[in-house]
Amino acid sequence: MSEMVPKGWFSKKLKEVSILTKGLTYKSSDYSDKQNGLPFLTLKSISRNGGYSPVGLKFYKGKYKEHHLLSIGDILFANTDLTRNGDVVGNPLFFDGFILDKTILYSMDLSKLNVDPQNIHSKFLYYLLMTHRVKRYMVNSSAGSTVLHLDTSRVKELDLNIPPLTEQKKISSILTSVDEMINKNQSQINKLQDLKKGTMNELLTKGIGHTEFKDSELGRIPKIWELGLVDDYSTIVTNGFVGSVVKYYRSEGIPYLVSKNIRDNYIDETGLTYITEEFHEKTAKSKLKIGDLLTVQSGHVGSSAVVSKKFDGANCHALILTRFKQDLINSDFVAYYFNSQIGRLRLSKYFVGSTIVHLNTSDLKKFKFPIPDLSEQCEIVKTIKSIEHQITCWTNKLSQTQSLKKSLMQNLLTGKVRVTVN
Repeated sequence: MSEMVPKGWFSKKLKEVSILTKGLTYKSSDYSDKQNGLPFLTLKSISRNGGYSPVGLKFYKGKYKEHHLLSIGDILFANTDLTRNGDVVGNPLFFDGFILDKTILYSMDLSKLNVDPQNIHSKFLYYLLMTHRVKRYMVNSSAGSTVLHLDTSRVKELDLNIPPLTEQKKISSILTSVDEMINKNQSQINKLQDLKKGTMNELLTKGIGHTEFKDSELGRIPKIWELGLVDDYSTIVTNGFVGSVVKYYRSEGIPYLVSKNIRDNYIDETGLTYITEEFHEKTAKSKLKIGDLLTVQSGHVGSSAVVSKKFDGANCHALILTRFKQDLINSDFVAYYFNSQIGRLRLSKYFVGSTIVHLNTSDLKKFKFPIPDLSEQCEIVKTIKSIEHQITCWTNKLSQTQSLKKSLMQNLLTGKVRVTVN
């Protein structure tokens, strides 16, 4: 892993700037609850992108030794990995004291690096361990068929190019600031997603500004709302083409939407497939129009999205195509209802199959849903879409900031771009 050492930097092995200690061996019977156990970080505490994930936090009541304790500034990394591609092995976590009120322990699936502060700044080392070069080294130092195991003796031999301590601290400060921006953006997205979920559940059951309600077979709804079957409020409810299509695939042509393209309330263009004009004409019943509702039959069953202008005149495969009466139904309203917590729960009762569940077109036709008047449907859709727009804006900001971090890491951690230290 040797590479050119930037002027003024020095080359060290990981074992020369830190002490590596493996985590605590434990049994499942050692697990406890929050009141009676100590916080215990496990493999799942490290995310696929590195950093802390609260999913892996457990609580431990067994014996431990002093070297199994964490101190602020310690770095953990994953020793093992259950993923086939090595997504987690070697990924680091910087312990900044996110749980301050108790002793913190870490499991045998993790190793701790206690750094020598005279040689290396711990946050700088954390960012070095996040680089693609180091990740590749970690994966190449792992072996196993079902579970990957990292050879920690090789990890100790990892070559590091390190600037003077003052420069390390400056680089760490810059990258930490960017991480704070990323966390702020993600936090805002999480809040908006929670707001969207709550708004959907509220508006799709109580509507806008209603004061009088009635009991119905779907629960309490506004007094002036109706209930109706999908089939009664649509002109078409049909299947997209079912069968082999491979010979008609092309690199360009007519867009051909399949289940992987349909997500909750949007069409994912990743890996979009195209078909020939000839096949498109043969399958006229699955030609799409703006406003058509597409619902997944197998896979992530029930996920629904509305056909936008971009896919007007496209085609679809093994999806349920519903074309509503436009003077009565806003398709986006129905899509939001299908994808809402209450709608998904009700729709799941129509799924058939044990190992692989499926939604039949004939059953969707019989699905009953609440129906406000068209103007209220449109207002509900407008409100939810405004929140989605905010989520999109913050998601774009997040993506830009993540790209900035990637660029800064590539430049600053290799010495390609040098920082000025006052």
